[in-house]
Amino acid sequence: MSGSAGAPEVIGEFERIRRFFAPLAGPGGLGLLDDAALVRCPAGQRLVMTADAMVAGVHFRAEDPPELIAKKLLRVNLSDLAAMGARPLYYLLTTALSVALGAEWVESFARGLGEDQRFYGVHLLGGDSVSTTGPATLSLTAIGEVAAGAEIRRSGARPGDDVWVSGTIGDAYLGLRVLRDGAFAGLGPAFADALVTRYQRPEPRTRLGPRLSGIAHAMIDVSDGLLADLGHICETSGCAATVALPEIPFSPAALAILAEEWDNPVSLMTGGDDYELLFCAPPSARGIIAEVAASLALQVARIGQVEAGAGVRLVDAAGREVAIETTGYRHF
Repeated sequence: MSGSAGAPEVIGEFERIRRFFAPLAGPGGLGLLDDAALVRCPAGQRLVMTADAMVAGVHFRAEDPPELIAKKLLRVNLSDLAAMGARPLYYLLTTALSVALGAEWVESFARGLGEDQRFYGVHLLGGDSVSTTGPATLSLTAIGEVAAGAEIRRSGARPGDDVWVSGTIGDAYLGLRVLRDGAFAGLGPAFADALVTRYQRPEPRTRLGPRLSGIAHAMIDVSDGLLADLGHICETSGCAATVALPEIPFSPAALAILAEEWDNPVSLMTGGDDYELLFCAPPSARGIIAEVAASLALQVARIGQVEAGAGVRLVDAAGREVAIETTGYRHF
């Protein structure tokens, strides 16, 4: 797939679509031969749509393998669907790529999309492909469905609700530091690889999200950082929350780092890119939440409580407030 003298093979827009992306199209995508797609929304269902963009040097490293970039792009959008309790169906893709990347890069990118399409049961509907002299810029719009009235929004948290989070927190932040800075050299390859994987290949909780419909009062995925995203729920719901630091779920790799005092736990809660589900539910739902988690073989931890007021507090084992300099990633 390479051109002469080692230069990347350059192909036109329509050849790129025909060769790499048309095989990914679902029935509604019409073979990517038209300017738009056709989809049906069954009676009693609502379409849920979300879009995220990723820019080289900001959201991923330019040297990252293109198939992993593709997987992350798709997965962060599927995570948004999961956070509303929706089942993923389709996606639209827009790429702005330098000609210097060549056909081999695009082929690898499309291969990553195809692998994840099969795993998550989604299909490409269409999009756009343009050239740029700047950094690679990728945008994906994901479409899912949820029964009307069963969607879970950010605005439903109520004082007295428990605060829960799936999986573990802080691994992606640590994985980026491993990649970018060569940090935690004494960690060992197994732990280092696990952290890097969490950064490059997040796991959207597409099975958990829909199972929480009718159970969770409010939900969001952890993209900017656990404390920042809980703050979004609180602001939208008009309430406050207290989080207990000892209850935050950390992975064995993160705990090993904390034990060596190589980092501090607050930074793991503000680094972002976890793509776990953070949700609020009444205490009466503790049993059913435990059953759902067990059925999915997924760790879910109760980490705090919703209260009257505003803002998010972090407290230690003795109930003392822990200082927070910044709650999470800021885009601007």
